[in-house]
Amino acid sequence: MGKISKNFNRQEFACLCGCGFDTVDVKLVEILQDVRDHFMKPIKINSGCRCVKHNKAVGGSQGSKHVLAKAADFVVEGVHENEVYSYLDDKYSDTLGLGLYKGRTHVDSREHKARWVG
Repeated sequence: MGKISKNFNRQEFACLCGCGFDTVDVKLVEILQDVRDHFMKPIKINSGCRCVKHNKAVGGSQGSKHVLAKAADFVVEGVHENEVYSYLDDKYSDTLGLGLYKGRTHVDSREHKARWVG
């Protein structure tokens, strides 16, 4: 129920405050499915879409792509975040927002390139 790709369900992306916001950008799902297929390991979404209230509560930026349902913070089981970040940076060198954090990777489906380390 709620399946949106071969390996992902809509509920995995739902706002963690319980408000029911569970919209997911199609391109974001395609990117994450690509990562899943490449590493052949499960992915855990730590934070998908966020309502404005929850985004503010967790210290998200005002322009956060999470609020637009175009971002996810995630972990690939058994794969270091540096390796995940490098894969995405190499494959999508001219697009996407990529953030490297201790223990997780951020990706968003923006059209232009943005990179940061948190």
